[in-house]
Amino acid sequence: MNKRILSGAHRRKTLLILICGVTLILLVFGIAIKIASATGLSTPAINIHHAPLPQAAASASATANQAGLVISSQSITPTATLVPKGTPAASSTSTTSPSSLPPLQSASVYLGVHVALDSLSYVSAFEADAHKAVSIIMWYQQWGLTNGWQYLQTYWMNDVRLHGSIPLVTWDPENPAIASATQPTYTLQNIINGNFDAYITRWAQDSKAWGHPYFLRFAHEMNGDWNAWSEQVNGNKPGQFVLAWRHVHDIFTRLGVSNVTWVWSPNIDYSVSTPLRELYPGDAYVDWAGMSGYNWGNIGGHVWQSFSSVFSQTYNDILSITSRPIMITETASTEQAGNKASWITDAFVTQLPHNFPRIHAVVWFNESKETDWQIESSTSAQNAFASAIQSGMYASNNFAALNVTSIPPL
Repeated sequence: MNKRILSGAHRRKTLLILICGVTLILLVFGIAIKIASATGLSTPAINIHHAPLPQAAASASATANQAGLVISSQSITPTATLVPKGTPAASSTSTTSPSSLPPLQSASVYLGVHVALDSLSYVSAFEADAHKAVSIIMWYQQWGLTNGWQYLQTYWMNDVRLHGSIPLVTWDPENPAIASATQPTYTLQNIINGNFDAYITRWAQDSKAWGHPYFLRFAHEMNGDWNAWSEQVNGNKPGQFVLAWRHVHDIFTRLGVSNVTWVWSPNIDYSVSTPLRELYPGDAYVDWAGMSGYNWGNIGGHVWQSFSSVFSQTYNDILSITSRPIMITETASTEQAGNKASWITDAFVTQLPHNFPRIHAVVWFNESKETDWQIESSTSAQNAFASAIQSGMYASNNFAALNVTSIPPL
């Protein structure tokens, strides 16, 4: 036979053997897979941790678009990858299967801020430093102002809502130009007597006309002695705070105002503060209970206090008075005499998730006042705050379409 013909035949024979071998291997592999599936074996999972998408750019925009609203855009990038709560920090070589990790925590706490000026640029600057947008924006308005800000500011309320956040107005019966709690015009008896009914009625009517849910924190820190509405000063008497609160609330009720969520917010207990039970107007007049409390370090004769030391006693007192949800309406820590970054981490990573289950909102007081309360007081404090609040338990600005009152806990 021709040598060229023999060579072609040889190649065809070799190719046939190769095809048969590959077919046999695939058949054996298929049988092995079926056996593995039947015995419950699985192929190894690849462990990949993803940084969460900023909720300001995703969830809030989607919610607002559904409601026909527009949220101002911003770019917020978390500094670190979020590891589910309760798991140790994993190295890049971790072989832990995602199925063995606990699920990411769903939002259960509104995250809020008070900034130095009522401006979205200040809010956005805070959010950029915190690497997360906020669900509550808090500010102060006093009855005795004369520049227009004694009235409900619907344009600012709209800005906050369009941002995806919930307004929290601290509404105080005083003249802020008077640096004293002695203000005879603003005694509790004058409120009870109806001296301010026209003003209260206008606020209530403006609230109803605006029509969207917001928190109203009326006459805060009433258990201290530094405000004109305290029963300890300004000629006020025991029992009058409750009567004044109910009088104001009754005007709103009578006018059919249903979009206001009432926040009763004492200061944390201290040695001579008025007992909270004597100041509570009753569940029919209160939707949320609040607390103001700070770690002052060594300022003004104070000592460094942990988050738990600041709030535990007052938290337990409120639990004994009402079952209403609780918010921390003001908090912050100084840098003086301790480690602010560690204080923040303990507060947001340990204490709030594990030891204060009834707290459903927390507002950081981000202003340099008696001391620098801002998260930006140091790089370590800012990084600690930004890292801690990336937890899924802290809600971002997803509330542009909120239409439920009273505002429920998450």
